[in-house]
Amino acid sequence: MSRIPDSQLSLPHERLDAYRLAVEVNRRFLRLTFPTRRAHLRDQGQRAADSVVCNIAEGVNKGRRTNAGRHALRIARGEAGELAAVLDCVDVPDGPVHQQKLRLISVKLAGLMR
Repeated sequence: MSRIPDSQLSLPHERLDAYRLAVEVNRRFLRLTFPTRRAHLRDQGQRAADSVVCNIAEGVNKGRRTNAGRHALRIARGEAGELAAVLDCVDVPDGPVHQQKLRLISVKLAGLMR
């Protein structure tokens, strides 16, 4: 049995800019500090951030042109919007930077669904 080089062992979603940006936003969101009275928004935002990453992976691996794949990508796009809205509700460091990345993710996902 021949060995496949590690450079060729990537899953389809790992090659997407939208996925890599989603992972970046997700990891940075984890480090944000929210005001105590807004902890519920931090929880909601983290679930949305996790969902963006996971649904991009699911959608692409199911086949972005299949109904199941498009459905997962639509969910990812919706969750990106929800996360951007959470960042509208609180004043956190680099919030607008994260929102811009979420907008870019949304545009890229729309292109994938075509």
